[in-house]
Amino acid sequence: MQQVKSELIPEALTQFDHLPDSAYIRLPVIKRLYGVSSATIWRGVKAGRIPKPRKLSPRTTCWNVGELRQALAAAK
Repeated sequence: MQQVKSELIPEALTQFDHLPDSAYIRLPVIKRLYGVSSATIWRGVKAGRIPKPRKLSPRTTCWNVGELRQALAAAK
C-alpha cells in the first residue's frame, strides 16, 4: 500500500518528546500537534494561546519546542 504525502507523519512530530527545548519546528508539525488547521493555529497565536513563532529567514517561520511544551502543559 502506497502512502500519500498528507498521510505521512513528520519525524519532528514522532520525536517531539525527545527534541531539546531549544529545537524549532515548522507549521505542518504544529498543525498535527494541535490537530487543527493553519488558520486555527494563527488565531491561537493572535489570541495568545499558542506561542508566537520566530522568523529564521524571510520564508522560514518556526516555533520553539520549549515554549510549545509550556503552552501545552498550561492548557491541560
